[in-house]
Amino acid sequence: MTLDITALAQRALALVPDGGRAVLGIAGSPGSGKTTLARVVAARVDELAGPGTAVHLPMDGFHLANATLDALGRHDRKGAIDTFDGWGFAALLARVLAERSNVVYAPAFERTVDEPVAGSIAIAPETRLVVAEGNYLLVDQDPWSRIPSLLAESWFVATPDDERMRRLVDRHTRHGRSVEAATAWARDVDGANAVLIEASRPRATLVVDGTAGLSA
Repeated sequence: MTLDITALAQRALALVPDGGRAVLGIAGSPGSGKTTLARVVAARVDELAGPGTAVHLPMDGFHLANATLDALGRHDRKGAIDTFDGWGFAALLARVLAERSNVVYAPAFERTVDEPVAGSIAIAPETRLVVAEGNYLLVDQDPWSRIPSLLAESWFVATPDDERMRRLVDRHTRHGRSVEAATAWARDVDGANAVLIEASRPRATLVVDGTAGLSA
């Protein structure tokens, strides 16, 4: 089975009101493939409608700083819902919809330093579609519960646990962990987070198969 990326991009573009801007939310558990889907959809939208039409906006830029996690005693659970600035992310999405006359800058997450980097993503006045992506967009607890009303649609990337585990172990080993440490993190940290995230799946507008290949 393959995903028709052009059809998904056209669906996303159809969410944009005349002369306005829309935010599409893509949620899913760690290792589901939501980041890949968000990037590919944004890129295809730009191919269809012109460069700069879409911007990928990952929630990962709202990770709390490592020093803050150390102070909170939560560094060993980085990625859990309380290790993000959810209020900040919700406020940014509201700004993205409200501010069209100026550039809105957003943070990104830089894996090489394992920290957010401020002002890395520019959402220009001409941007029509913002593809927001992250684990907790559909979780029904404050402040995350403020996000769905800001989304034109929400998509949930569904991937079986064994495939997500395989991807996560590969990701964590590529970023320096031993196989044993990567497996433990994927099971005990990412796995615990996935329980909460998977429960939010019924709130999505569309469920996308995270194991499907991509086609034009």
